[in-house]
Amino acid sequence: MGTSSKEIHSTHSTLRERIVEHVFVGEMLRSLWRRGIVDVEILRSEFDAHGYDLVIARGDVVRHIQFKTGTANRPGKVSVPLALSGKPAGGVLWIHVNDGLDLGPFFWFDGPPGEPLPPLGPAVPRRATHNSQGERPPRANHREIQAGRFDRLETVEEVLVALLGDLTP
Repeated sequence: MGTSSKEIHSTHSTLRERIVEHVFVGEMLRSLWRRGIVDVEILRSEFDAHGYDLVIARGDVVRHIQFKTGTANRPGKVSVPLALSGKPAGGVLWIHVNDGLDLGPFFWFDGPPGEPLPPLGPAVPRRATHNSQGERPPRANHREIQAGRFDRLETVEEVLVALLGDLTP
């Protein structure tokens, strides 16, 4: 392709995010299948205006998930939409990806299954891009979450337990 690995991650970040989401959902469903769990619903948001990218439901547990990805070893400051805190059991899943788009480790910010997000805090992040005046305006409907508030999870199975709790078929 003629581009460096760092350049391709930024130039094609939307494609990368879609690939990571599809691979993650596939890995998650395969793991559940291997456990004999097939009573799971996956719903994708067409756009994340309401604070989430994906909904996973099993029984009375319904999770609204905002995906974040990065090539760093752990998340830095993460911008979280306030709308996600209005969902009954929202969460933010930051997924480490390498140049080959292998997934993991994972970093999870949420309350227990069935519980809302913990308080997001007061820090308002700035937009990643500059406006026509050369400024990076605040993202009023987002809050900045520090990396230390995320729990590190090594495997998709650990993520599933954090998402759904009991994984008994």
